[in-house]
Amino acid sequence: MAVICRHDRVLRMVNMTTAGEKQYYAVALLSSLFEELPSWWRLGVLYDIACVLHRSMSKWPCQCMYHPQKHKGFGFSDGEGCETCWGALKKLAPVL
Repeated sequence: MAVICRHDRVLRMVNMTTAGEKQYYAVALLSSLFEELPSWWRLGVLYDIACVLHRSMSKWPCQCMYHPQKHKGFGFSDGEGCETCWGALKKLAPVL
């Protein structure tokens, strides 16, 4: 995945090594770019990425508000125990 300027020059590139949650790569690339550019520069994200990120960002505040590491008493739990369990059990169920 890459960030390209309006002159079609590569500004940032990342090797996608994992499947799923690919929006992370877009966010990481944009965040890296924003850190180095002046705040007064006008930047745009085109429809193919912008639409997906816009839809996801409306869900992120809820995830941040209820994330177990944002509250006392949960320790380092990431709340993904159920996902881990299903990931381990998926080889026992045939694909339909």
